[in-house]
Amino acid sequence: MNAITDTTPALDAIVLLETAARAARAAAAELARAPRPAKDRALREAAAALRRATPAILAANAADVLGAPDLSPAFKDRLTLTPSRIEAMAKGLEEVAELPDPVGRTLAEWTRPNGLRIRRIAQPLGVIGMIFESRPNVAADAAALCLKSGNAVILRGGRESLRSVAAIHAAMAAGLREAGLPEAAVQVAPNADRAFVGAMLGAAGLIDLIIPRGGKGLVTRVMEEARVPVLAHAEGLCHTYVHAAAEPEMARRVLTNAKMRRTGVCGATETLLIDAAIAPSLLPLLVADLKALGCDFRADDRARAICPALPAASAGDFGTEWLDAILNVAVVDGVAAAIAHIRRHGSEHTEAIITEDAAAAEEFLAGIASAVGLWNASTQFCDGGEFGFGAEIGIATGRLHARGPVGLEQLCTYRYHILGTGQVRP
Repeated sequence: MNAITDTTPALDAIVLLETAARAARAAAAELARAPRPAKDRALREAAAALRRATPAILAANAADVLGAPDLSPAFKDRLTLTPSRIEAMAKGLEEVAELPDPVGRTLAEWTRPNGLRIRRIAQPLGVIGMIFESRPNVAADAAALCLKSGNAVILRGGRESLRSVAAIHAAMAAGLREAGLPEAAVQVAPNADRAFVGAMLGAAGLIDLIIPRGGKGLVTRVMEEARVPVLAHAEGLCHTYVHAAAEPEMARRVLTNAKMRRTGVCGATETLLIDAAIAPSLLPLLVADLKALGCDFRADDRARAICPALPAASAGDFGTEWLDAILNVAVVDGVAAAIAHIRRHGSEHTEAIITEDAAAAEEFLAGIASAVGLWNASTQFCDGGEFGFGAEIGIATGRLHARGPVGLEQLCTYRYHILGTGQVRP
């Protein structure tokens, strides 16, 4: 993997990006034909290099955190690396290596009446531009998934994580070198200049897909300015609905995890919807559980009638992705009302229902439009690793190409092979 070196300060962002993208296209063509053993060896060698470089990565990350002192607790959590998080990155690379190679799979095959055999074959997308904020581990996850799926990738991390991303990249570069694969298959931006992002967004014909992963401002800019197809990782306005037939202890356990396990991840629950039939008895317990862990609340009038000490929600709170220890609370009248609330305020990311009523669960799962729906499980399971993907490059909330955690299969498109015996068209 090559860092994009900025050897000539006068070189502008467009020239830098075009140089990188052309190298990436050449690398992608080679990587698309690379055998699985070479790709898997690169991933395993990269994992070993990450482990060896743990002290250097932690030092770079400490400098990043020190250089951004005005971070919210949730943002700081996303930025901070620890030995266990670096080990998780290394294990993620090894898990991706163990997954089947998605390239070259026969997705479908059929024979026409004229004897032509038609096969739909999986192939890489090409060159991917990955623009992300704050979470430096995204660099390792994206590099691993793109490498295994035969795609080249250009990574542009946020200003606050520049040193961390560079250290991860330096450690991982050994993997491709050891495997004899082109280092230009994974590149990182030379700096945090916003002009480089603009160059990526305008690189039609050089970059095949842009994946933004970050806050609403980043995703909005990418969607508005891109001349390249975009696979958007949008807001995680996730809901947990506690139905009237919920088992109370399960509801308490699942909600606590869904909100407080890690408040800064996009799969964290931001809104609790609780059925009016169970709210008087269960809501005070749920509030007490979360309050003991440092959670604050924004509640509608019906919830405050049960728990008067809850702060009142403002008009915009139910449309806010807090990424913090803050939970919106609303009382609803049944499944249809819960679905209506989610459709009005949600971002089509992840929703959960807690209930022992199978019919209610099926109604809820069928009624939401979100990429992921869960029954009796925490919204924080919306994660590529938990899906068995090894890692994820993002959570897609759009309607085209891919939805939910984006792993190896979602980073492939397809082509057709047609096998004939001399047929001509009449």
